[in-house]
Amino acid sequence: MTKPEQVLTIEPQGELRFRGPFTGSPVTSYIKLINPTTQKVYFKIKTTAPKRYCVRPNSGALKAKEVTEIAVCLQPYEFDPNEKNKHKFMVQTVIAQEGDNDDCVHDVWKDINEDLVMEYKLKCVFENPVSSNTSGKVSAAPTQSKNEPSTVNGKNKATGDGAKSTDKQLIEYEEKLMKAAAEVNHLRVEESNLRQECLQLKEELLRYRNMEKGGNITSGRMTSGSLERSNPQLLNMTPTLAIAAVVVLIIGYFFGKLI
Repeated sequence: MTKPEQVLTIEPQGELRFRGPFTGSPVTSYIKLINPTTQKVYFKIKTTAPKRYCVRPNSGALKAKEVTEIAVCLQPYEFDPNEKNKHKFMVQTVIAQEGDNDDCVHDVWKDINEDLVMEYKLKCVFENPVSSNTSGKVSAAPTQSKNEPSTVNGKNKATGDGAKSTDKQLIEYEEKLMKAAAEVNHLRVEESNLRQECLQLKEELLRYRNMEKGGNITSGRMTSGSLERSNPQLLNMTPTLAIAAVVVLIIGYFFGKLI
């Protein structure tokens, strides 16, 4: 009996690419699952080489119109382009029954009717730019052990260890991003404050220039004699020296803020 047509939209289509080198650190590719229907859909990810990959999440449920992204992490290994075996992934899905409120995804697959299961296959393609014996794109993978199970087991030791390492790296990366964002916001506030203070200093400079030119302040009608009594040193300075003094004060102020 033929399988029912897959209802999820799966990206990428047909091929899941991994770009080397593959010996230094894990290489991650992503599978996007989109549920365009108005029904809840359960999914499960299977592979022909579960010991080589860490898949998170490897099963779950998509509500109507929901989208999720599956991280497929290839563990480091010595890449051999001459190997003939190929790694493959399969996305299995099933539409939830009417009135389904089950939150335990694993229970859904225990007594599932295989005739209702929809499948979609992805072939792994490896791009190894450091290999001189390949043209850059090789559909090859390491030899699969006969004892390897075909299902991605969430309790598999190698899978679990790889998942912990990947999750820790993601958490550290997110923390660094949050700290950087906070620092950027702080610098923006400081920049805004400095701009306002610079404008105030410019206004003060203009007032000093007007005082030198007019010999009095319009608002207070201060005469040159009273100004001389209040600040004789300012009147003894030439306009050029007065401007230079204010500029020096501004520069000194900004250096103080930066330090």
